[in-house]
Amino acid sequence: MNKPKMATEKGVPSNSRVLMLLGQLERMNGEAMMRDVETARQVTAKIFHLIQTQEKSGKEVMSKGSSGMEVILASLESTRDVQTTLNILYILSELLTVGRGRRVGVFVSKGGTGILFQILITTSKELPPSEELMLQLHSLLAKVGPKDRKFGVKARLSGALNATVNLTKQNLQNTKLLLPCLQVLRVYSTNSVNAISLGKNGVVELMFKIVVPFSKKNTSLLKVALDALGALLKSKTNARRAVDAGHVHVLLALYQDWHHNDTRHRHMLIRKGLLVCLRNITNIKLGRKAFIDADGMRILYYSSTECLPVRTLDPLVNTSSLIMRKCFPKNRLPLPTIKSAFHYQLPHVPAVGPVAQLYSQPLGVDDVVDESDDNEETDADTENDTDNEEDEKDQHTANEDIETDLNKLHPKKNPGRPFEELKVYERFFLELSEDFQGYNFEPSKSASTTSSSFSSTRATRPIIVPTAQALSPKHVPITSCQEDCNPTKAERAPPSPSVPTPAPPASLTPLELDTIHLTKDQDRKEEARIPSPDTHTTLSSLTRPPSQAQTIEQDLAHVLECVSLEAEGALNTEGVKQDGSPVNATRHIQSPLLLGGIATRRVGGGGGSNWGSDCGSEGTEDEGGEGAVLEVPDTALLLPLHDPDLYVEMVKGTHSVPQYAEVAYPDYFGHIAPTFREPLQERVYGVQRSKIFQDIERLIHPNDIVDKVVYDLDIPSCPVIEDNGESLKFNSQFESGNLRKAVQMRKYEYDLVLNSDINSNHYHQWFYFEVSGMRVGTTYRFNIINSEKSNSQFNYGMQVLMYSVQEAISGRPRWVRTGTDICYYKNHFARSSIAAGGQKGKSYYTMTFSTSFSHKDDVCYFAYHYPYTYSTLKMHLSKLEALRTPQIYLRRDVLCETLGGNSCPLLTITAMPESNSNDHICQFRNRPLIFLSARVHPGETNASWVMKGTLEFLMGTSPLAASLREAYIFKIVPMLNPDGVVNGNHRCSLSGEDLNRQWQNPNPELHPTIYHTKSLLQYLAHIQRAPLVFCDYHGHSRKKNVFMYGCSVKETVWQSNISATSSDLHEDLGYRALPKILSQIAPAFSMASCSFVVERSKESTARVVVWREIGVQRSYTMESTLCGCDQGKYKGLQIGTRELEEMGAQFCVALLRLKRLTGIRNHQHLLDLESDIIGTQSKVVSSSPTTYVVEEDEPSFLEEIDYSAESNDEDAEPEIEHGIEVQENANHLDRLSDCETNHKD
Repeated sequence: MNKPKMATEKGVPSNSRVLMLLGQLERMNGEAMMRDVETARQVTAKIFHLIQTQEKSGKEVMSKGSSGMEVILASLESTRDVQTTLNILYILSELLTVGRGRRVGVFVSKGGTGILFQILITTSKELPPSEELMLQLHSLLAKVGPKDRKFGVKARLSGALNATVNLTKQNLQNTKLLLPCLQVLRVYSTNSVNAISLGKNGVVELMFKIVVPFSKKNTSLLKVALDALGALLKSKTNARRAVDAGHVHVLLALYQDWHHNDTRHRHMLIRKGLLVCLRNITNIKLGRKAFIDADGMRILYYSSTECLPVRTLDPLVNTSSLIMRKCFPKNRLPLPTIKSAFHYQLPHVPAVGPVAQLYSQPLGVDDVVDESDDNEETDADTENDTDNEEDEKDQHTANEDIETDLNKLHPKKNPGRPFEELKVYERFFLELSEDFQGYNFEPSKSASTTSSSFSSTRATRPIIVPTAQALSPKHVPITSCQEDCNPTKAERAPPSPSVPTPAPPASLTPLELDTIHLTKDQDRKEEARIPSPDTHTTLSSLTRPPSQAQTIEQDLAHVLECVSLEAEGALNTEGVKQDGSPVNATRHIQSPLLLGGIATRRVGGGGGSNWGSDCGSEGTEDEGGEGAVLEVPDTALLLPLHDPDLYVEMVKGTHSVPQYAEVAYPDYFGHIAPTFREPLQERVYGVQRSKIFQDIERLIHPNDIVDKVVYDLDIPSCPVIEDNGESLKFNSQFESGNLRKAVQMRKYEYDLVLNSDINSNHYHQWFYFEVSGMRVGTTYRFNIINSEKSNSQFNYGMQVLMYSVQEAISGRPRWVRTGTDICYYKNHFARSSIAAGGQKGKSYYTMTFSTSFSHKDDVCYFAYHYPYTYSTLKMHLSKLEALRTPQIYLRRDVLCETLGGNSCPLLTITAMPESNSNDHICQFRNRPLIFLSARVHPGETNASWVMKGTLEFLMGTSPLAASLREAYIFKIVPMLNPDGVVNGNHRCSLSGEDLNRQWQNPNPELHPTIYHTKSLLQYLAHIQRAPLVFCDYHGHSRKKNVFMYGCSVKETVWQSNISATSSDLHEDLGYRALPKILSQIAPAFSMASCSFVVERSKESTARVVVWREIGVQRSYTMESTLCGCDQGKYKGLQIGTRELEEMGAQFCVALLRLKRLTGIRNHQHLLDLESDIIGTQSKVVSSSPTTYVVEEDEPSFLEEIDYSAESNDEDAEPEIEHGIEVQENANHLDRLSDCETNHKD
């Protein structure tokens, strides 16, 4: 390399020499160049030499402000001399080799591509064309093509396509020239129109001539040819052409040759190129059929299996996996219909909507699968078919869901109904008119006189509970019920002495529970003092010393040290004697735990017992046999708000569509949050791929498949199929249960199908079922095969929940996170257009997990999240009422009755006035109202646990709780959708509709809880007492942490393109205060995940309607994760009931702080909120329609697999080798909130 400033003749520095030569060349342009050919050759040769030998010369030519490129291109265009042309091409090649894309960009912008095409056309007309010139031209075009967006169009319009094709055909043996020609063809083919044109011109056949037969010579040539062929085969016309010519078999044979001969894996890119060709051919139905006929599944399966041990071959395994999954024949779900297995006839059917379509569907229509549903979706442009349909939609129409109508953005109080109609709701607001004149305010007043006590009204009777080893007699002994149970009594507590309670609707006749006998020894009636909920909240970090939290398990074990499970004389045992056991510490329970007097479809299920079943019970046992006896732990000391006997009483008054006759063990025993941490599960490398390969093995080795139905709700007389003990036993016939069918696929693998919401044909997400008959130490795989969402937190560290009865009777009654090899992916079960809202060719998703069992003869339960049944709520409310002190004003009303005949409780909680003086009564009546609701979506059980934390705090005895009651009147609807909860729905009520989409115009008959809750709010608006805060508790399935959605005009306008005046944007920033406070005091709360944008798709949700129509500025949805946290104190941990209840308590504390803030006259906190908004705006992800996404929600995985690519996403797949796109796509999928389609509020 020359030294800087090196002098040449005339003493001109070398870095100026090139400019001098360019000036000379510029003067020669035109006719002078044609006349003086030799000079032109010399000048261009010198320029080439300088640029080749001196780095600075190239920089000088390409520097900003230099006209060097224009001069070179002008000379190239005007010269007719081959050598001069070659020299200039050498110069350009040298210049464009360095400097990355910027120099090529300059070249393209100056029209260089068109000039090259002109020369190509001119040269191709010469006979014979100059080989060197063609070589240089195509080498240069190959460099420029990928950077020129209009390269393909320019080539087609100029006629260069045919020139290159002809040159390629003439030089198949000339490797030197063939390589650049193929490189250019590869770029041409990326344009779909060019690809079709080239296919017509025989280029597909030409490529196959080049790549076949197998040879390790000229591998670089082969690689480029395969790339070009892969690009050509993206055209469906070309793919059909290849299939018709029998090339699928050729490609597979070639791939096998390379797989067997490339033992040192030096030619992975060639193998990958062959797979890409197969991948593109199989985008069409004809290609998939040819692939199957050519035994492609078996070939790729075995070759991939051999590649698995070598990590560097992952791109091959991933692409093979994608092809096999695409070609896997679509299966039908093993169901007679996708409608729910349970039928509830609506009083009247809506005129329009999904429910109307469901009812209008003709009889005999197969709604499970479409007639020709063989992977139809890939006949459309599969390369554009992303795994997340919502995501793709949103990329094209960013932010289109944001409300842009300023009239709708400004809340306008619109009570909507005349006050005469609303006056009937006055009876739910007695606290606003009560004068307490007849009330005794003496502090000695005992709370017990005003609290309902179930212990005094319950008869002593044994509870029949199934043991795992008990076999069933044909009949359960029936004894008469000792006394009538009145569920109405359990529904409401007597009010404070002089507060009249509106009479609830007459309840239905209570269900008889003839076979349940609640037995408690007399000693048990002298129960230990029940601590107040405030001092015994499950939040150890707040109210319990660490030492106590750590010893809770030991305490429970000590109380239950005598509990045993005996199998001797299982059927005739009358009791189990426990030497040395304190009689009052255990409860004798027999098998099974059944609700008698109900027409049972199938009763039992624990460990294979079939009590009350007439499906094949042999009847060899004594008909009066009682089964094995359990001594069940009495957890009252550790679970003051749980009483198994009371729970059974509550179940009696609960009405379900299937008329459930069983009580699930976890709901009966209760749940004590474990004291140990449960971290987010780390994903094992390759886990999803291995599961997919196991699925593919079903096709490869069909003889290994058992395919035996072991549980089926569609056989109502006998859902449990008897066998010889080689299969697990399943059951879901209890409150909130959801499992429709279980099919044993392999010895230790089961496919599980979830039930649709009643009066719906989808919403499969919530599950809760029982398993028994397991072998200890054996790993079982469970696949829930009809999930619908396109991604899940099961891909990001969430585990399922398991409850072991053996663990419970050993002193550890608790749900624990469990499962290994958990993943969630698109499967091969076809989703009909009826199920997919008219879209054809969609698939379901599989959620798979593996687990083993630690105890023999155990009964275990699995659930999507911590179950919280309607009967549990009723039990908790009754226990809370019993804890009421004279200082607490508590009233429990029945707001309405649901479609299913269940009552919807409404609670009023505040502090009693200090006295009945006018001042105290006035202060009492004028307290601001807080309106809380929860559980409108049954599958979001975490919302109920948060509500439980809120209620326990409000009923507590701490000074904070007392202050809070004195500050506000709380109106609480703890469960807006009792019917959905009872019947195991995930999202809907019995009407088959999402109740949180009915707030704009609720129907009093179909949506009674929403209709009457909205009416309460409308009444408050009419009397000028609208709530200070409205908050609806929800759960979120695709995001971490706890966060809020609110409503803001300003933030909505900022996220849209509408123009607005400053008066339009005038808004009190107080809506941000509550979430801001929560972010400071609640460890699980994330302000960064909050959003205050109003979206069109949410205009009929509670949050938006209460904001817009009732005029509540602080109207929120509070979303709690189902998974865990990625920030704060709980970062890296899965969320549990302790954290959820803590969140509910912290919400109360935040309200107390809000009270103090709103009472401060200076508004510094509002300025802080303003700066928060401005700070957040700069971080918003503009490409996402859900503008509250602030940053990546998920870390990258070790496994460089694009989970969407595995589900037929063609666009992202080529980048998998580099591991870049993979991370982004996986992250983006999880960033999507449930707000897309209908999954947010």
